[in-house]
Amino acid sequence: MKKELKNQIIESISAELQNYPNFYITDIAGLNADQTSKLRRECFEKGIKLSVVKNTLLTHVLKASGNPELESLTETLVGNTAIMYTESPNAPAKLIQDWQKKKSEKPALKGAYVQECAFIGADKLDELVNIKSKEELIGDIISMLQSPVRNVLGALQSAGQTIAGVVKTLEEKEQ
Repeated sequence: MKKELKNQIIESISAELQNYPNFYITDIAGLNADQTSKLRRECFEKGIKLSVVKNTLLTHVLKASGNPELESLTETLVGNTAIMYTESPNAPAKLIQDWQKKKSEKPALKGAYVQECAFIGADKLDELVNIKSKEELIGDIISMLQSPVRNVLGALQSAGQTIAGVVKTLEEKEQ
């Protein structure tokens, strides 16, 4: 491969890493053409960009980043490598887990860079599946804030009915 082409690929990978805050390093070797096509389709449907890369070129990008977390992922670059770029921190992990449950052992997780932290090894898959997105965290916070308000309103409403019942009973006794 010519040096110019290598530089273009390195720039392309660098641009993708800047565009997407999260990425997963996976191994999809061993999937046949039909399986690979299905995987790419599912990735597209879930907003994941799948790209096969050369380990040496990705190593250049990770080391040039100057980020120790990214640099630590170079140890995962053995064998065939594909990158799953994503906005959602847990979408690729869920996709990988679904594939491993239903279809095959591939794609296999090698490592991930999610929410500015490196995760190395296939044993981190369950941890990555449970990471919540920003929207999910906001939803959790809102529901936690609404819960006490609902309890107070419910207590006031039931107390109102109880008080009304007591007043009605007292009125009936006076007559």
